[in-house]
Amino acid sequence: MATARKRRKEPLKGWAQRLNISVPTLMKLEKGDPTVSMGVYVTALWLINRQQALGQLADPANDIEALENEVSSARARHRRGKADA
Repeated sequence: MATARKRRKEPLKGWAQRLNISVPTLMKLEKGDPTVSMGVYVTALWLINRQQALGQLADPANDIEALENEVSSARARHRRGKADA
């Protein structure tokens, strides 16, 4: 977010005002602090026209851990099926 703000030549104070947050909160957001509310992150993404990134984050096809679990389960079922044969 800091890079996006800087590329737009926006000062911290101006960007914070646009987001309706304090400068310290904006600094936390730019550092990735998890205490900043999701709403602030969403608004910041909207300001830079990147709100579509949220859909990509939530897309099940991008959930690598869940996909790995499904593959492991399928392999285990396959092994059990061979043992039964």
